[in-house]
Amino acid sequence: MAKEEEVIVDVEQVYSNTEKWVLENQKSLSIIVGAIVLLLGSYFAFKNFVLLPQEKAAQDYMWQAQQAFANDSFNLAVEGNEGSVGFLYVIDNYGMTESANLSKYYVGISYLRMGQYEEAIEYLDEFDCNDIMVCAVAIGARGDAYMELGEIEKAIDFYESAVDHSSNDLTAPIYLMKMGNALFSQGNYTEAIESFERIKKEFPMSQEAESIDKYIARAQGMAGI
Repeated sequence: MAKEEEVIVDVEQVYSNTEKWVLENQKSLSIIVGAIVLLLGSYFAFKNFVLLPQEKAAQDYMWQAQQAFANDSFNLAVEGNEGSVGFLYVIDNYGMTESANLSKYYVGISYLRMGQYEEAIEYLDEFDCNDIMVCAVAIGARGDAYMELGEIEKAIDFYESAVDHSSNDLTAPIYLMKMGNALFSQGNYTEAIESFERIKKEFPMSQEAESIDKYIARAQGMAGI
């Protein structure tokens, strides 16, 4: 019974001390709570009255550049003209929006198609992707740019990363094929064979698998297998 009374006393003491602390620090607590409320209010105000309107405006501009991109008019897509704006305009004027972020992907791919490989890498590096498949394409595109620049080791690393990032039936066999060809160009025939055989084993229904035996045989011939 004595132990129970001790516990009750201890609990009451804790509540008493807590109440005393709250009373002594009431002003500080009020300031902290007020600051939190202010921060939350500022965030929601910024989101609803600044960010969302900017996102809407960015999307309204962006569709013109997307149309040009879809028509393979890559310079128009990037730069725009007197009648329309390009992706760079969206990036420069609406930098906080998701549309500006996605525009970096479009600009990177556009520069890659136009043969401006260093610029392509710059914008693809800045692109913060969320979609798994788009991420794989963005990573693989950097591999393409490095390959064109003659930096084969970097290209291989990016192709491998693209495969690892999204092992799907569409993009993975494409980048396995590119990785195999890059390894082959280095004279690294054993690893090239491994890359090609992964296509045959893991993605037998892919377009790349249709002719993969030819690539395997060629690499085996060079390796003396």
